[in-house]
Amino acid sequence: MSHNPNTTEQQNQHDNDEIVDEEYIRAEDILEESEVVDHGEPMEDDSDDDQGQPGTGLEGFELRPAGEDENMMELADDSVQGFFDHHEPVYAVALHPKDESIVVSGGGDDKSYLWRNDTGEKLFQFDGHTDSVTAVGFSVDGDYVASAGMDGKVRVWKAHTGEFCTSVEGPDEVVWIDWHPKGNILLAGASDSTIWMWAMPSGKFMNIFNGHAGPVMAGHFTADGKKIVSVAEDSTMIVWDPKSAAAVYRLSGEDARFHTEPITSVSTNKDSTLAITGSMDGKARLINISNGQIVASLENHSESIETSDFCEVYVKNDRCIFRYENSSSIRLNLAATGSTDGTISIWDVQTQRLRQTLSHEDAVVKVQFVKNSPLLVSCAADRKVKMWDSRTGECVKSWVGHSDTVLDFAVSQDGKTVVTGSDDGVCLVFKA
Repeated sequence: MSHNPNTTEQQNQHDNDEIVDEEYIRAEDILEESEVVDHGEPMEDDSDDDQGQPGTGLEGFELRPAGEDENMMELADDSVQGFFDHHEPVYAVALHPKDESIVVSGGGDDKSYLWRNDTGEKLFQFDGHTDSVTAVGFSVDGDYVASAGMDGKVRVWKAHTGEFCTSVEGPDEVVWIDWHPKGNILLAGASDSTIWMWAMPSGKFMNIFNGHAGPVMAGHFTADGKKIVSVAEDSTMIVWDPKSAAAVYRLSGEDARFHTEPITSVSTNKDSTLAITGSMDGKARLINISNGQIVASLENHSESIETSDFCEVYVKNDRCIFRYENSSSIRLNLAATGSTDGTISIWDVQTQRLRQTLSHEDAVVKVQFVKNSPLLVSCAADRKVKMWDSRTGECVKSWVGHSDTVLDFAVSQDGKTVVTGSDDGVCLVFKA
């Protein structure tokens, strides 16, 4: 059956208008919770290369005994699949929200690729950027996939066919992007202190958010789609109204209780009520984004906090459940912060107390809780990916295979598949 593409585009525009008019404005609406993933930004590799030493081709790889013969060594590689077309650092990866065997990855080769994590098959190569691709992501329904780069461009394709839709410009170097949790609206934060918002796939400009005075290091829509939260190098955090682009709440270093150093990360909870900000001096703040008040100071790190995430599940008889059932259900309100000091702190959000301290052997790049689970996944400059039980601090899985810093990962909703991107130019797939 054929259909008119103009009719489809008009319908998309109508849908986006409804999202703006209804999702943003009506505070009384109760929306379905949706997980927001913050892709962050690539970390710089400041390791010193050995000068004048002949290479073996095994630099960065781990070796381990092969079988029962202790004298035989093999490359340590726990991956079950990989994608090897980038040949330059892979800065960002994301999983399709409906078919988690499909991955998008973007890197320093100025390209992004759509590929399968079960076979390693390349589906589409997406060109058009003139500098490194720093962020990628699928729309909430998986119909569209976006890439953004240091060239200031944001490009969108149809995920199922690879058909190019649009390219938009405006910001300087794009640091991060985020799709709205209810529709085809895309947000991008840039190094020139601005945040831009467009309707996709038309590329129609919707809003620009001005209020920071330094690079916008992290940001995203809240899970209910009614707010935007962003943080910047100028030590500011702003809660925005997406409809009007007005700053609803603004926190800055002028308040001595807040951060005085550049803020590097932010995460928000499923209820769209709390945020955790992390700064370069290793301090984190718990913020009530419903009233703009500082709830607590979370301090256990000695260096920059690059990443954080919230865990919100209920526990009944030592079994995790996904929703409140009765008075015997206990909500597990935990949060994690990860730092370049190599540690991960697990916090009790209710009491604001430290529960666990977990360790990598080098700077932690990203932490993310498995959906509806107390399991936490982390990656680091020690080339490892780990899975932890946040209740006990036990490391339940540790995967190796990369020869350089793991810059990003995406984890499936069931927690059984982790896809990584690394400074070594490779994507790997690990199975729990």
